[in-house]
Order: sequence, then C-alpha cells, then structure tokens
Amino acid sequence: MAEQLKVVTRDSRGKHNSRRLRRAGNIPAVLYGHGLEPVALSVPTDDLDVAMRHGSRLVDLTGAVSESAFIRELQWDTWGTHIVHVDFTRISADELVRVELTIELRGEAPGVKEGGVVEQLVHQVEIECPAGNIPDKLHVNINHLKLNDSVLVKALELPEKSKVLGDLDAIVVHCIVPVEKPEEEGGEGAVEPEVIGAKPAEDAEEE
Repeated sequence: MAEQLKVVTRDSRGKHNSRRLRRAGNIPAVLYGHGLEPVALSVPTDDLDVAMRHGSRLVDLTGAVSESAFIRELQWDTWGTHIVHVDFTRISADELVRVELTIELRGEAPGVKEGGVVEQLVHQVEIECPAGNIPDKLHVNINHLKLNDSVLVKALELPEKSKVLGDLDAIVVHCIVPVEKPEEEGGEGAVEPEVIGAKPAEDAEEE
C-alpha cells in the first residue's frame, strides 16, 4: 500500500522561501509529468521521513492535489542528513519505473555447520517493475545454502512483470570454506625495528 502524503501548494519560490518552509517543518517539492504543468508543493518533513524509512517510492498525494506520484529525486543537505527538496512525478500503477532495492538474507545456511561461512557479495540491485508493485526490499532465503553453494542474481524472486537491470550471473551470496590468513612473522616478543633518526623517548620529552 502506498504511503499517503498531504501536500499544500506554495506560491513563492527561491532560497529564502525554501529555508522558511524548512524551518516551519516542511519540505519544498515539485510535481510534474504526463505532459501537465508542474505544481509547486510542500510536504511535512516528518511525513516524508516516515515514507523514506518504510522504503516507499510510490506515494498517494492528498490535499492540494489528489493523485499517485513517484518519488523521482531527493536533494539532501551538504552533510547528507536532511532532505531539502523532493521531486514527484505523476505516475500510474502499471507504469514501469526503475528502482534500486536492498537485498536482505533470511534463514540459516546449513553449509555453516559444514565449516563454511556465508558471504553476501551483492547488497543492492536495480530493477524495472510496475510502479504499483514496488517491494520495500528483496529477500533471499538461504536455508538451502550448503557448502560451496551460491545464489545468483537471476535467481532473485521479483514482482510480476519485473526484471533486473545488470549482470544476471553475478553471485549474490555463497557459502565457502573460510580462507585462513597467514600468521605474521615475529609473533610475541618481536623487537620493533629502530627508526633511523628517531630520538630516545627521554630526549624527546626534554625538548
């Protein structure tokens, strides 16, 4: 289900007015697309933050406008901590969009009991799917993952009428025998090499 965002129109633009909006707890936004005139809006910061935490990209705008929209672009502040502007684009539920989704592992791999370790090599993929069917994330069940088994990108479970954009043969996760790191030479009690030109600690403290 799409998140609902209540928006209001804004008549004034510019940096000064945008700062004023953000101080009041709102974020300036623009709605465009489908050959219609762009509409300048503002959306409550808290509501947008909740939608982003839920991983929502498709939203239902209510209030000043009443239509489905896709969060096309977010602009962040210099530190990347606060959203300062959002672009919405009009969209229908069956319209194809491109989104980047997080891959989350679920379950326990039996290969671990065989002495293996689970390594996830791909954490995000870009897919093309209907706007009304965008999942929050993709899940990979590893309950069948034995030693030396792997799961490829092409094995990911996708929403209907969706496809992955990228290397289908890339390994998402595998269970392999851990590689032992060679022990460092010297071990305990090894004498640190003398640094040429360095002064004894006592001399350094006197200066």
